[in-house]
Amino acid sequence: MDGRPAEPRSWAIRGTGSYLPDQRVSSDDLSRAMGLDPGWIEGRTGIRHRHVAAPRQAASDLAAAAARRALADAGLEPGDIGLIVLGTSTPDELGPSTACRVQAVLGATRAAAFDVAAACTGFVYGLQAAVGWLSTQRGAPPHVLVIGVEVYSKFLNTGDRATAALFGDGAAAAVVGPAAPPYGITSMALGADGTRAGDVLIPAGGSRMPAGPGTLAALGHTIHMDGRAVRRFIVDILPKVVAEAADSGGVKPRDLALVVPHQPNPKLVASLAADAGLDPAQMVIAGQDVGNIGAASLPYALDKVARTRGIEEGELVLLAGFGAGLTWGHALIMWPPPQDRMAA
Repeated sequence: MDGRPAEPRSWAIRGTGSYLPDQRVSSDDLSRAMGLDPGWIEGRTGIRHRHVAAPRQAASDLAAAAARRALADAGLEPGDIGLIVLGTSTPDELGPSTACRVQAVLGATRAAAFDVAAACTGFVYGLQAAVGWLSTQRGAPPHVLVIGVEVYSKFLNTGDRATAALFGDGAAAAVVGPAAPPYGITSMALGADGTRAGDVLIPAGGSRMPAGPGTLAALGHTIHMDGRAVRRFIVDILPKVVAEAADSGGVKPRDLALVVPHQPNPKLVASLAADAGLDPAQMVIAGQDVGNIGAASLPYALDKVARTRGIEEGELVLLAGFGAGLTWGHALIMWPPPQDRMAA
């Protein structure tokens, strides 16, 4: 210690990566298998394809592949990571955390690891945990892997068009590390309404309804969803999250360069741009080729736009998450310059 004050730090996304399983299923083929007209699913959701994990692929396999790509994008190695936070509703096991499985696969021996169970808002909840840890940790590597991953295909009732038409498998990750102010994550907020936990859930397999012959016969280990209630929630919450995030950042929705939302139904989410005070060009919609991949949906869209359009220094990027629980949250980011993203 030399008595000088520490340099001010903020925290930014320094690299992104994603992974999709090899098998791709078209909405036309799925519609036919469900006895529907070929264009039924795409016409109502905008989803053209979704990816399906191989029989022996688990959440940690997809997550580790996405994490490796995010590390490469950030120019880092697994040993540079001090924490792994993983959001999922479809873990490898009920315990231990899937994050610990990923830590072992990566060889990130210096990293602590845990899961967050916030459904499709899991990536935003994970970012909040990452920033809190980075702001208080001492002596550990100042970089966090935040991962969202789902293998929903293993938890679907293929006869239920409300869920089978929407969900897919995939993973996406981001590396969070130091940045020089004013760049980085400028505001965050989380929310929940547990009175509506029954709107979307996998009812069996936990301590309330342990697995048994009865739960298997009743398809209790598959996703159950009240489609109308979920649709009302999406229509209501996305404009609110955008308004609250803009207000917290002292900006107007039109000042946002990009809004990256969770997109369980890409067509529905894209249609809400005007209600949120946005131009459609501000919305990053990437779910048409992956479907609803839950906690991976938002970071997948972020990775895709970062690798295609690119994100310029100083652009304001809003991450807007919402999902089962019910949960929601946002992260507002002033994107750092390339050299700052690569700084140690």
